[in-house]
Order: sequence, then C-alpha cells, then structure tokens
Amino acid sequence: MTIPELATALALAWGAGIRLYAVLFLCGLCGRMGWIALPQDLAVLAHPLVLGASGFMMLVEFFADKFPWVDSLWDAAHTFIRIPAGAALAALAFGDSTSEFPAAVAILGGTVAAGAHFAKAGARGVINLSPEPVSNWSASFTEDAAVPAGLWLAIFYPWVFLVLLGAGGLAAIFFIGWIMRGVSAVIRKYRLP
Repeated sequence: MTIPELATALALAWGAGIRLYAVLFLCGLCGRMGWIALPQDLAVLAHPLVLGASGFMMLVEFFADKFPWVDSLWDAAHTFIRIPAGAALAALAFGDSTSEFPAAVAILGGTVAAGAHFAKAGARGVINLSPEPVSNWSASFTEDAAVPAGLWLAIFYPWVFLVLLGAGGLAAIFFIGWIMRGVSAVIRKYRLP
C-alpha cells in the first residue's frame, strides 16, 4: 500500500460520508473520460448506466440538501447508506489486492465515512436551528465544493489531503459537543409523540 493509494481510498470514504452520489458520479465520469485510471473493482462506476443513476441521485441530493430540515431527513436516512458505502469504496480501491489491505482499509474507510457523515449531519442540525436560509445554503454549497476538491487533492497531493483529513478529524473531536447538540435537536424535532 502506498500513500497515494491510501489517500485515494480515504478520500472516497470521506467524500461518501458527505456526498456519496457526487463521489460515485465524479469518479465514474473521470474514469469514463480517461482523466484517471480507476482501480479494476471501481471501473463499473464508469459504465453509462451507473453514471446515469449516480448522476440522477447526485442531482436529487444536491436539491434535497438545500432545504432546511429536508437535508436533515436526507442525512438521517443516509446514515445507513453512506457509512457502508464509504467502507466499500475504500476497500474496492484496493480490491485487486490479494493482501489484507482491503479489509483494513474498509475498517478505516467506514470510520472516516462515519466521522464525516456525523460531523456533517450534526453541524447541519445546528445550522437548521437558525431561522435564516443563508447559513444552510452556505454550508451546502461548501460541502458541494469540498468533496470534489478533496478527491482532487487526494489524487494529486495525497500528503496534503491526509494532513487536512487529520486536522478535520481533530476539529470534529473538538466540536463533538456542538455536533451532538445538532444531532439531538434533529432527533427532538422528529421524535414521534
């Protein structure tokens, strides 16, 4: 396992925790256009049917994420999708390997995807408590830009991505109370009587 491979696998997992369908679509599109060589087990992302499905879902997620509370419902439902998908994408980045690396990277990938997902969902829950839409839109557009930027960094500047990922993980730990308040607020808002 090399640093660029690890950075790419963790970037796939991190991005999946925030914008899963954008990761699937962008990786597939880059592979289809020949801009990057996808690992053999991820080559299916470049198939036109998969590109169509991931592109459609990327658009649905793009718009769902722009409306306060719709985004929190979307995040809640995707807790059960983003985390295993992040683990799977990280493992598939090493899928043609016959070693123990795919399993180890799947564990790391699932952890990174979970961290990114819960940090995003918690932060958005807190932001949604604000009555104005500008902060929600700003957060959403920042996430829209951060995912392709993170993937690009992981491919071309893997050390920079890994340092930023580590710093983001430390920041998430530092802000865990704020994030948990956001998650609790969303749960209280949608709790059945």
